[in-house]
Amino acid sequence: MKIQHILGAALLLWGSATASAIGTMRSSDVSEIAAYCYPANVAQTASAVFMPDGIHYAERTDDGKKIVLKEIASGKETGDLFDIGHTRETVLPDFEGFTVSPDGSKLLVWRNQQSIYRRSFSAEYYVYELRSRLLKPLSKTHSRQQVPLFSPDSRMVAFVAENNIYIAKLDYETEVAATTDGEANRIINGATDWTYEEEFTTTSTLAWAPDNLTLCYVRFDESNVPLYTLPVYEGTCDPRSEYALYPGTMSYKYPVAGAANSTVSLHSYDIETRKTKDIVLPGNPDYIPRIVYGPKPSQLLVATLNRDQNRYEIFSSNPKSGVSRSVYTEESKAWIEPEAYEALHAGENSFVVAGASEGYTRFYEYSYAGAKLKAITPDNCDATAFYGSDAAGNYYYQAAAPTPLDRTVYRLDRKGAVSAVSRDKGTSAAVFSPGCSNMILSYSNIDTPPTYTVNKADGKELRVLEDNKQLADRALPLLCPKEFFTFRSGDYELNGFMIKPRDFSSSRRYPVIMSQYSGPGSQSVLHKWSLDWEHYFASKGYVVICVDGRGTGGRGTAFRYSVYKDLGNLETVDQVAAARYAASLPYVDPSRIGIYGWSFGGYEALMCASADDCPYAAAVSVAPVTDWRYYDSVYTERYMLTPQQNEAGYRSSSAILRSLHLACPLLIMYGTSDDNVHPANALQYVSTLQSAGILCDMFVFPNMNHSINGCNARSVVFAKMLQFFDNKLKK
Repeated sequence: MKIQHILGAALLLWGSATASAIGTMRSSDVSEIAAYCYPANVAQTASAVFMPDGIHYAERTDDGKKIVLKEIASGKETGDLFDIGHTRETVLPDFEGFTVSPDGSKLLVWRNQQSIYRRSFSAEYYVYELRSRLLKPLSKTHSRQQVPLFSPDSRMVAFVAENNIYIAKLDYETEVAATTDGEANRIINGATDWTYEEEFTTTSTLAWAPDNLTLCYVRFDESNVPLYTLPVYEGTCDPRSEYALYPGTMSYKYPVAGAANSTVSLHSYDIETRKTKDIVLPGNPDYIPRIVYGPKPSQLLVATLNRDQNRYEIFSSNPKSGVSRSVYTEESKAWIEPEAYEALHAGENSFVVAGASEGYTRFYEYSYAGAKLKAITPDNCDATAFYGSDAAGNYYYQAAAPTPLDRTVYRLDRKGAVSAVSRDKGTSAAVFSPGCSNMILSYSNIDTPPTYTVNKADGKELRVLEDNKQLADRALPLLCPKEFFTFRSGDYELNGFMIKPRDFSSSRRYPVIMSQYSGPGSQSVLHKWSLDWEHYFASKGYVVICVDGRGTGGRGTAFRYSVYKDLGNLETVDQVAAARYAASLPYVDPSRIGIYGWSFGGYEALMCASADDCPYAAAVSVAPVTDWRYYDSVYTERYMLTPQQNEAGYRSSSAILRSLHLACPLLIMYGTSDDNVHPANALQYVSTLQSAGILCDMFVFPNMNHSINGCNARSVVFAKMLQFFDNKLKK
C-alpha cells in the first residue's frame, strides 16, 4: 500500500510536469478532425423497403419505434406495419432492423446485433404477424440466430445457429434441425467461412426451392484449414476486464495463400421427409460462391470456380434427382471478375450473368438450357450492377459511364435502345421494386451528399426520402476545392483528383500528400461525395492528390489484368509517375511529397517508399499487407495464383523483401485484432528493418480490427498521421 502511495505521488508529479507535452500530443487536431472522420462523416441512408405488392413501401420512423406503410405513388401513409408499443405476446424495448416476408404478411425484426466479421452478425430475431400483431421469438432454443430466410410461401424461416441449419415452421410453432454436425472451427452449414464472407461478399448459402419443399445449402468443412490466433487485451474501448492481467485470444480458421481451404459441398434438405441429399457437381469445383434458384424446383443455379479462379462454370442442378448439367462457362486469361457471381440473377425465363471476355464486364442473358440470348450491356464500358427486368421487356443496370468516374443507372428497352434513368454525371445506384416498376435511387457527386428518392422506373422522381441537408450544411464550411485531372504514365492516361487548401495561391509552394488504394478492380477517383481526412489536411496547408493506376476498375479488362501475377509493381510505377507529375506543378514543393494508404493502399505505400527512384519525403502505411504469402487464399490467388505456382511473382511483389531499400521516413499503424490483414504483416516488416538497423515509427491500436473505428480511434489514426507528416514535410 505504501508503495502504491509513493507511486501515485510520483505519477501526479510526472503528470503535472508533462501536462504541456500531453497537451501537444492531444492537440486540437484529434477533436477537430473528428468532424471529418467516421462516424461523423457518415451520410444518412433511406430505410425504405418495397413491399411485395409493388404499390407500397415500408419505412422505419426516425424515432426507431415504428415501421410505417406508405403508397409509392402518392407517399401517403396508410398505417403502421409494426409498433413496439402495440405488439401482442412479446414486447421489445427497441429494434434495429427488419425484413418483409415474400407475401407481405409477416416481418422479421431484430435487435442486439453482434458483429462476427466484416459483414456477418448474429442477433435476436422475432417474427411479427401483421394481421394478429403477434410477436414471437424466431427460436425458443437458440437465443441468437444468423442469416434467417423466409420460405417463398412465408410459412417457414430457415436460419443458422451454432453452425447448424434450423427450420422454424411458423404455422405450428415448431423447429426442426436440418443439420446436426455443425461445430466451431470445423463444420459450417448454411452460413459461410471467413474467406467466403470477406472475398466472395456473402454470409449465407441458403436457397429455398420455389415450391417450399426443398432447402439447399453449402457445407464448409474447415477441418484442414490452419487455425489463426490473435491476442485480446483489456483495452479501454469496450474494455475486456477479464483480460486485465492475462491477455485472451481469438481463434478462427484463416487459409493463407497456398494453404488448405475449406472443402465445400452442396446439399439439399427435403422438408417433408427430413432427409438430406448430396448434390455432386461435375469436376468437384473448388469454390461455390453462389447458389440461386430459378423458377422451377429443378433449376438450382450453382456458380462454381476452380482454385485459380480463371474458370467459371454455372450448373443447373435438380436437387431431387441429383443431376447437374453445365449451362455456362467462362475462362479468363487472368481472373474471373467478382461481378460474374455477385450479379448472377435468375429470372422467370432466363438468367443473367456477367462476363468479361470481350474487353469489358458485360451482362448477358442466357436460357436455362444454356443458350446465349443476348448481350444486355454495351461493349464500351464496364457494367457494375444488374437490377432486373420488367414485364414490358426492359432491363435495368448500372455502368461505369459516361466516363469511368461515373456510375449511371440505365434502361435497355425491348427495341435495343439504351437510356439513362438517373443523372449521368455523378454516382447513382438503385433498388428496384418487385416487377421493376419503381426504384429507390441514390445519387451523389463531389459537391452533393447522397440523396435518396423514390422514382418511377423511367427516372421520374416521386419524392425525396433523405436529402442529407443537415450533413450538407455542416460540411459546407469543411470542404476544400476538389478537382479532377489526368496525366500520362507510360502509354496510359490516368485519372486523379486534387484537393487544394481553401486559401490556395498558385504563387505558393505546397507540401503534397498522395492518397491511394490501388487494389485490383478498386476505384478511388470517382464523381461521388466524400468528406474525409483529405479535406482537413487540405485545410492545414496540404495539397492532397489521389490517382488510380493500372489494375484499378472501371476501365476494362486490359487495364485491370495488367497487374496479374505481379502485384505492386506497375502500381508503383504509376504512383511514382503521379508524384513526378505533382512535382512538376508550379505550386508544389517537389521535396515535400508524402504518400499514404490503408490495407492494399498501405502495402502500396510501402512499395512506393522502397522504389528505386523514390520521390517521397515520408510515407504512412495503415494495416498493410507486407508479403502476399501472409494474406488469405481467395483474394491473393485470384491475382497471384499460389506461391508454389508463382514464386517469382511473390518475391517481386513482397514489400518485406524491398524493405531494406526504404528511402524515406515511415509510420506504420495497425489494430491488434485485425482479422483481415494480420498484425504479423506489420511486425515482420518492422522486424526486418530492426535487424538491419533501419528506423521507423509505429502506432498500435489495441483490440481494434482492420477498420480501426470506435471510441474516436479513426480520428486518432489521422491525427497521428498529420503529426507525422507535419514533422517530415513542413520542416
